[in-house]
Amino acid sequence: MRYLYLHGFASGPDSAKGVAVARHLGEHLGVHVERLNMRVPSFEHLRGSAMIDLVDTTLAGQPGVLIGSSLGGWTALRAAERLPNVRAVVVLAPAIGLAAGWRRRMPTAVERWEATGWLSVEDHAFGGMSRVDIGFLEDIEHIDAAGDPDVRVPVLIVHGRRDDVVPVAGSRRWAGERDHVHLVEVDDGHQLTDSLSTILAELDTFLGRLGVRPLPPPHPERH
Repeated sequence: MRYLYLHGFASGPDSAKGVAVARHLGEHLGVHVERLNMRVPSFEHLRGSAMIDLVDTTLAGQPGVLIGSSLGGWTALRAAERLPNVRAVVVLAPAIGLAAGWRRRMPTAVERWEATGWLSVEDHAFGGMSRVDIGFLEDIEHIDAAGDPDVRVPVLIVHGRRDDVVPVAGSRRWAGERDHVHLVEVDDGHQLTDSLSTILAELDTFLGRLGVRPLPPPHPERH
């Protein structure tokens, strides 16, 4: 089984959550987590379709578990609905209905993005400001036009009730319509900074239901 971590928008494979999740699963479950660089084909020309393709080519037909944060959660769900080898999904504050949410919450910024072709954003991976072209929004809207992600495998969602970037209402609605989706709400914002211990504990429980067992404790050294 392959385990892939998909970081969020304007983030990178060395994000704090990604590193913490990979370390925990490696130390406690003996699982190797591959932290993908989702800035494809580049951040300036970011495309949701390219991110889904990256998941596909990385798994190369092998069974996999996808763990995604925010935009990475959107990618994980969209990849899972298309790839039969994805066996389970864990998403943190997933950006379900991403483009529609942007248009609803920041209409002026989207209008400027469409008029100029570019959106400037704070780059959490490299610092400073970076820009992404309007093709990213258009690509996301084209994919989301088909409706909500149609995922048939087990899904765990952890989402903050105080998330003002991707409101928890989207996860509540999507999870409420699907018996195989388990939503855990936490008293936190979008970054889920204060909920890491809860995320790791829920991961252990979720993967345990899939048959992943903790590593045995090390034998004491004999002197």
